[in-house]
Amino acid sequence: MSEVNTDLEDSVENNGFEGELDGQAIVRIGKKPTMNYVVACMTLFNKGMPEIMVRARGQSITKAVETVEMLRRAFLTNVNIRSVGIGTESIKREDGSITSLSTIEIILID
Repeated sequence: MSEVNTDLEDSVENNGFEGELDGQAIVRIGKKPTMNYVVACMTLFNKGMPEIMVRARGQSITKAVETVEMLRRAFLTNVNIRSVGIGTESIKREDGSITSLSTIEIILID
């Protein structure tokens, strides 16, 4: 699987691809345009990945939902949502205080 992973990293470079966790590709949503993440997901599915996790935190959660919906409605209509997980992470700031940050993980299957 490492050979495939190397190809995937090259093909979706700078589009949010984070890596694999238990054979599942992870696309981490950040500040890039939504289409970058849609293309990353499409590339991973086209390379044969059976599952993709779209992961986001904080203000990027909206963009994660937009990415998944755009992917399902406009590009890969056969993609289904296996599960959606939400949570909260405690983050320590530079000043030492602790703040909560919302998270979402959407698992897509082809």
